[in-house]
Amino acid sequence: MKRGFLAVAVGALLLTTGCRVQVDKAKDGGDKNVKIDTPMGGLHVRTDQMSAADVGLPVYPGAEIIKGTDNDKSADVHMGFGKWQLRVKVVNYQTQDSRDQVMAFYQKALGRYGDVIQCNQGNPVGTPTTTREGLTCGDNGKNVHVDEVDGLNLRAGSKHHQHLIEIKKGNGDQTKFALVELELPDTGDNSSESQ
Repeated sequence: MKRGFLAVAVGALLLTTGCRVQVDKAKDGGDKNVKIDTPMGGLHVRTDQMSAADVGLPVYPGAEIIKGTDNDKSADVHMGFGKWQLRVKVVNYQTQDSRDQVMAFYQKALGRYGDVIQCNQGNPVGTPTTTREGLTCGDNGKNVHVDEVDGLNLRAGSKHHQHLIEIKKGNGDQTKFALVELELPDTGDNSSESQ
């Protein structure tokens, strides 16, 4: 009786607050897509059918999407509460080509988003060291720290809208890399950014 009352109370609370939860299951039984919407905001997570196009970048020729492990899963996560918005898109690939070949390809591809900086363990490599929009390699509280396996990545864009290529250690002769698009909340600084 108490459980029935509790279930009715929780259901009534969800109905009166306007909360909606939707979970789509994958073939293996795991969660594939999750949507939680409330009058205050929501959280949407998508893990199916992601590609390089979803992050606004081309696929490295011959690269294959990594499937399977949680650490390498591709995802599109969007959290929004009023004007506060955060979106992270990640797609993981692997190729038989070298890290230098992948870096050279994406150095050119990222150019469509402005200046491209190369970072190694949070420090700039070469020039430029900052994009025209103010994006740097350092984690100074305004940028997001990318969890680099071996610390090497390319970045383009602004502090609030970034595109990153993270190079990871692969198995044997493989090069693993992640294509990332970040749309970060406006922190209220008055710097002008074009991205």
